[in-house]
Amino acid sequence: MITELLSNEEVAAIVLFGIGFTMLLFQKNLIKKLIGMNIMDSGVFLFLASMGYIGGRKAPIVTDGIAEAENYINPLPAGLVLTGIVVSVSVTAVMLSLTIRLYRRFHTLDLDNVYELLKQKAEEK
Repeated sequence: MITELLSNEEVAAIVLFGIGFTMLLFQKNLIKKLIGMNIMDSGVFLFLASMGYIGGRKAPIVTDGIAEAENYINPLPAGLVLTGIVVSVSVTAVMLSLTIRLYRRFHTLDLDNVYELLKQKAEEK
């Protein structure tokens, strides 16, 4: 029933987003949370790309003298996806560097353990 309303790409994008979101919520390991965030990003990018595609239309490059907008797809979703990928890679790099610093300080990537260690240090002061 839902597949009648959505294309296969849109369903896959929603499933990817759901998998990433549940990983982000339920995992305690920071690396697994980071992987979940990247899976979520992939779902969003797939959804944007699938929404920007219109069957039977071509890329917006005028070659045959046809300049009507009805003959071309909208290039904005592709630009948003490319920009999002660049931002996602940058955020991933920053998060990985912060994760490395956190591991060097606390020798764990489990957020519950990090919280307990921080709580103990605060009580000592």
